[in-house]
Amino acid sequence: MPLPLLWIGGAALGALAVADARESRKTLQRRRASGLTELMHTDKATVLHPSTWQSGGRKTTPTPGALMCCYVYGVIEHTGIYLGDGLIAELHGSGLIRAVSAQRFLHGRTGSHIFVAADANHECLAHEMAAERAAEALYQYREYDLLENNCHRFVWGCIGAEDREIHGFSDLNALVAKFYGKAIYWDEARLDYQSE
Repeated sequence: MPLPLLWIGGAALGALAVADARESRKTLQRRRASGLTELMHTDKATVLHPSTWQSGGRKTTPTPGALMCCYVYGVIEHTGIYLGDGLIAELHGSGLIRAVSAQRFLHGRTGSHIFVAADANHECLAHEMAAERAAEALYQYREYDLLENNCHRFVWGCIGAEDREIHGFSDLNALVAKFYGKAIYWDEARLDYQSE
């Protein structure tokens, strides 16, 4: 009999945690809309993380060179560079750097949303040279490695023009926030999801 009570208690605590996270996110969105949020990069590189279960906020339209991301199995993030015309440059797990549609960027990754790195004013963080570097790298192959030669390394090479190991999404966020001198807010991207 104690086991079902533990399950019920665990579910109740989980529901409270989710409700608290949603309320915190809503508060941050209200502060952001009123201009009371962090504008500059400080010790906290990412102010608003991508969230598929708390979407519905204001969407941001990416411009060429914008940093994009989606979830892979709800656990890790996959990143790419927006090229324009609905195309995103990505380093695929096969090692091929390719340009894909928004729908293809999500395909096989279980995510249903694409996010764009933005500032507190919903302006995407984009660098035209990042789009140019990504376009120049198309159809090249790299020796892909999930930890050492991954999509985050490719993206940072396009943005910061520096080839270095980036082990995770938070490391990439720290570099990007420092590069732009702004705190990062991951907004849902306004893109065309039509079939290929």
